[in-house]
Amino acid sequence: MIRIKGLHRDWKEFALKGIDLEVQDGEYFVILGPTGAGKTLLLELIAGFHAPDCGEIFINEKNVTGLPPEKRNIGFVYQDYSLFPHLNVRKNIEFGLRMRGIRNRSKVEKMAENLNISHLLHRYPLTLSGGEQQRVALARVLLIEPDVLLLDEPLSALDPGTQDTTRRLLKKIHNMSDLMVIHVTHNQTEAQILADRIAVMMDGKIVQVAAANEVFDRPLNDRIAHFMGVENVLKGTVTSNNEGLTSIALDSCEIEAVSGCAVGEKVHACLRPENVTISVVPVKSSARNAFEGNVIEIEPMGALLRVKVDCGFVINSFITKQSALELGLGLGKHVTVSFKATAVHVV
Repeated sequence: MIRIKGLHRDWKEFALKGIDLEVQDGEYFVILGPTGAGKTLLLELIAGFHAPDCGEIFINEKNVTGLPPEKRNIGFVYQDYSLFPHLNVRKNIEFGLRMRGIRNRSKVEKMAENLNISHLLHRYPLTLSGGEQQRVALARVLLIEPDVLLLDEPLSALDPGTQDTTRRLLKKIHNMSDLMVIHVTHNQTEAQILADRIAVMMDGKIVQVAAANEVFDRPLNDRIAHFMGVENVLKGTVTSNNEGLTSIALDSCEIEAVSGCAVGEKVHACLRPENVTISVVPVKSSARNAFEGNVIEIEPMGALLRVKVDCGFVINSFITKQSALELGLGLGKHVTVSFKATAVHVV
């Protein structure tokens, strides 16, 4: 287990402030946040590359705050992989073992086989693709059998297809080894696929820690909601609350949600776009919220379309291209949007 208590480090231009975290044995833990949040600096503090101004770091109940990196038994894979260009793949992989005075050719070959890079052992890093370099970097770190694996934006430099392959590889490695992993990223999809739990980091602070689905569905505030892709964040005032069924007045209408907020409270109603249904005729459903409006924007989002509808308030929906075609959607199209009260998260 890793336990971090009251960690603080000020670089004058930027500071990490009061970091408290616990990561359990065998957990795949993702630190998620925008660029410049301090994610990599936190990893480097855990690894021992920087000393904190105050606070403590424990690994397996041992206080390692004052220990140098080589005494912490941590594996670290940087975004740029940091391979030695003058060494071939075999020598890159066995570098950590050699530094410990260990030579084990069969162990190197077994690791290369597990990561499907046996055919690359004679090659040099500059001749490898990004995905191949990533596997070599992982092999080098895993070979030393670290207590914890730190990954700094490991997929950000890869193309989408290679990202998908490498995500599956990381899940395989984690499942096979039960290794504690702390993975830093700004990519929400990556975090959702890989994480057991997520810590959201902004401006040098941890602002929410929860299971992956809770962070995505129940962000603690409107800023986290925006970052997590909750594109509909509506300001309003609670006008009634009847056994948890809450009415929230917006500028032009009311919506219903499930929350425990008090009457008169100023709130943000957060609604993920994938939970908003669009129809061209009124449809009977269990959704308590239904509003008519006109399509004001349609934007391609890969396999989906983002459809923006003006209902007196603007609401975004994600639908498939096939659905848009069947509905005959276009700019100015009159539609009905609907969503369930349980889909609205109130903060």
